[in-house]
Order: sequence, then structure tokens, then C-alpha cells
Amino acid sequence: MNDNQSQNTTFLPEGSKRERGKDAQRMNILVAKAVSNAIKTTLGPRGMDKMLVDEMGDVTISNDGATILKEMAIEHPIGKMLVELAKTQDDEVGDGTTTAVVIAGGLVSKAENFLDESIHPSIIIKGYKMASEKAVEYFNEISEKVSVDDRQLLLDIAKTSMTGKAAENSSALSNIVVDGILKISKGSKELEKDQIKIEQKIGGNLADTKLIDGIVLDKEIVHPEMPRAIKNAKILLVTSALEVKEPETEAKIQITSPDQLQAFIDQEEQTLKTMVDRIQATGANLVICQKGIDDLAQHYLAKAGITAIRRVRETDIETLAKATGAKIINRLKNVTAKDLGTASNVYSKKIAGDDMLFIEGCPNPNYVTILLRGSSEQLLAETERTLNDAIGAVISTIKSGKFVAAGGSSEIEVALRLKNFAKTVGGREQLAIEAFAEVLEIIPKTLAESAGLDAIDTIVALRTKHQDQSNKGYGVDVINSTIADMKKKRVIEPIAIKTQAVLSATEVAEMILRIDDIIAGQSSKSKTMPGMPGGAGMDEM
Repeated sequence: MNDNQSQNTTFLPEGSKRERGKDAQRMNILVAKAVSNAIKTTLGPRGMDKMLVDEMGDVTISNDGATILKEMAIEHPIGKMLVELAKTQDDEVGDGTTTAVVIAGGLVSKAENFLDESIHPSIIIKGYKMASEKAVEYFNEISEKVSVDDRQLLLDIAKTSMTGKAAENSSALSNIVVDGILKISKGSKELEKDQIKIEQKIGGNLADTKLIDGIVLDKEIVHPEMPRAIKNAKILLVTSALEVKEPETEAKIQITSPDQLQAFIDQEEQTLKTMVDRIQATGANLVICQKGIDDLAQHYLAKAGITAIRRVRETDIETLAKATGAKIINRLKNVTAKDLGTASNVYSKKIAGDDMLFIEGCPNPNYVTILLRGSSEQLLAETERTLNDAIGAVISTIKSGKFVAAGGSSEIEVALRLKNFAKTVGGREQLAIEAFAEVLEIIPKTLAESAGLDAIDTIVALRTKHQDQSNKGYGVDVINSTIADMKKKRVIEPIAIKTQAVLSATEVAEMILRIDDIIAGQSSKSKTMPGMPGGAGMDEM
């Protein structure tokens, strides 16, 4: 019996599967390349969409990298790392998810060639780390400044993010995004994406989308006799149900006479009446409840002239608390007038046949809602993802105060500088830095392919242009299928998209390359393990 067999039988449980050394590295690289290639064609304004159908038959049509990877339900651990990479890019910047995954896939793909030449992973990782740090430095060098007051530049960034996604409505929608952000920023850089709420409503078309100065809830008032419009609203936010609470333990009530039954019913009614009395005593005229409201409680609230809505999402409750200044109450026992929030104008309005509640004139005006209209659920869902990308791009631009030309122009420029830097580095790390530069060129190459251009000719033409520093804005003009100065065409992106994508992709590539042993237990339900060949179906992509 050889050493390998004795090791396996000594410390691994029966049915475990193990991949070691180059076999483990190749398997991981194969999966990373497959995931990267699966979404590569979605890059840019002419990128293709993916249709994903889940096991329930629900359809998602999108070209957003993070959404596609999430809906693919990838099982392989390396695939999951790339899904997390896309999520991080989405959370941190709001756009550039496909770019980050494509760069990570390119880095591990290039590393495969080095491993074949017996270059140790540590050398490759060191070279990649040096290259990523230099790349971030070069992106900062070629970037230009933008201020929160420069509406036109912010508009260009929103349009660039939306181009190819919202089609003919990108101009109107980008105006809504920038107007909303300028409204909540008030010249400050302290912005968060959740300050802009997006509320979907099927009906009309994208041109009917509006910016509302306040919070909109897709909820109807629970009782027809409640006021439909409130001036100077005093708002109570409740997370517990306005119902008679059921006992937490199993209990039985034995009733032996009609009088006892009536007393039980009267007690229930009195409990609900006491709840409403407590609410009324605070002076509240609008109750927003996260859970249910009993029919009888609705009746008492209506009689007291208090408007109520129920089953409001927790995130909306939290947003309302920030906007109106209300405290979130989970027990009515000690509620007081100090717990209430305010709004100057609250009203219910029918949109596409359904009531929606509009809460305007909040004491904290840094919250707005985009009321998104469209003809289908799929269109609304994809447009919301597009708006989120644009909002993230504009907010990250304001926070960093810098932008770069898009269309692959900044990647080409940084790639050329990295190649020059590689010549100054001794040892095998130089090869890894040159490979890193070639990976950055995948972005303009992919854009060229999606525009129907010859990828190699385009890259050569761009390299030639960028040799002259006055042409450093040249990139792929996907719309007109040519190369052009993207800065002059006002096609620009926040620098954070580039730097975050490079740093995150490098970290993931390093993690993948460090793995030289995969040990996984046998699943009791399946002969194939998720995480080992065949478990994720990656080779079918």
C-alpha cells in the first residue's frame, strides 16, 4: 500500500473524495473560467441578455452580472466565491459586477499557463498583487475630478451606466436618478443607496416613471371609513400585530355556558379597544403596522378617525423611521406622543387601479422614491436593476470625487503602463504582471466583439492611439462600432468601479490559486458531491 492510500484511509471518512496538487488547481481554474465565460457576453451596452428559469418556472431576463450569478444557483465552492465577488462589487459600487468576474476569470486562466510551466503559485500571486496595486495607482493618475455640483457630469455617468439597458428611456431615467441624488445629497458626500426607494407598479410605460419627494408605499388603507388624506400627519410605526395575542404555549379554554362565551368575546373586544385607546391617547392619526390588524381594531381605529395600513415591509418601516423621526414600537403598552413621527402631507392615490400611500413633507427630506412604471413584471424588474446600477455609480462618483473614461479606454491605458512597469521588475513576477495587463485588455476586447468589431484589430488600434498621451481617452464606441475618444463623447464611469473590480478580482484569484487540496465528504443523498467534478454542472455552460 503506498503513502497516498494510507493517508486517505487513515484520516478521511468512508466515501470522501479528494483532489490534490495540480488536479485540484485545474478543477478550480476550470470552474472559475466557466463562470466567467457564462456572463462575459453580457458586458457593455451591446451585451446579450440571459434568460434564467428557476425550478418554479419563474423567468428572469437580465444582463446584470450579480443577478445572473445569483439566479444560476451555482453549487461549486469556487463558483460561489465568484458569486460573492459580484455581490461585493454590487454592494460597494453598484455597477461593474461583470467586469469584476471577467477579470477574476482572466487572472486564473492566465495562471493556468504559468502552472503548466512549473511556476509556483506564490510567484504568480506576488506578481498579481504588485500589478493590482500599480493598476489602482494608475487608475487614480488618469482619473479626473468631479464635484457634487457638476450635474452634467453626474448625468453622463448615470447615462453610461444605463446605456443599452433602459434603451430609449435612458435619458429620462438618468435625469430622475441624478435629480433624486442631488435632492438627498444637499451638497454632502454622506449618501447611501437606501435613501432612494424604488417602488414598482405595473401599468403605463417607462416614460411614466416619476420622482416623488417622500416615501411611497404600495399599500391600501385597511378600512373604507378611514381618512384618505391627512395634513400634518402624526405617524406611529408598530412592528407587532394589532390583534389579540395567541398564547405561546398550547392552551385550552373550556367554556360551559353562553355567558362564559359572551364574556370571552367581550374580553377580546376590550383588549383591542384598549390598544386603540392607547394609540388615540398619543395623538397619532396614521398607524403603519408591520404585521396584521384585526377587523375589530380596524373598526375602532376608523371610529377614532385614525388611518391605518398593515403588512408593511421591515425595510420600509426602518426607512420611514429615519424620514419621519418616528420610533419603531414593538409594544403598545408604554407608547407616548414622543414616539410619533411627522409628515406634512399623507394621501392615498390610485395608480393602475390600486391604492398607494404617499408620505410627503417629512422632517428629514433626504429620502425620495422613484415610482417605476412599465408594461410587464420582467421589464420592471430589469429596469429596477438598471436604476440601482445607475444610483450606485453616481453615489460612488460623488463619494470618490473622481471619474475615468469608459469603453475600455482606461483599461487599455493602465494595461500599457503595467507592461512598462513589468520591464522594471526582475524575476518571474514580471510574467505575472504582463499577464495582468493582458487580462485588463479583455474588457475592451469583449466590448469590441459585442459591437461586431474584430477584437485583435481593435486592441492594436487602441494601443497605437494610447502611445500618444493626448489620446488616452480612446476606447470602443460600441454604439457606432468604431474606436473614439470616449471622454469627448461623454461616456464616463466612476473610478470606484475600476479600482474595486481590480482589487476584489485579484483577491479572489489569489484565494483560488492558493488551494492545492480539496477534501469533500460524500453526500448521503447523492453519489456526486457539490464542489467536486459533476456536482455543479459547470462544464455544461
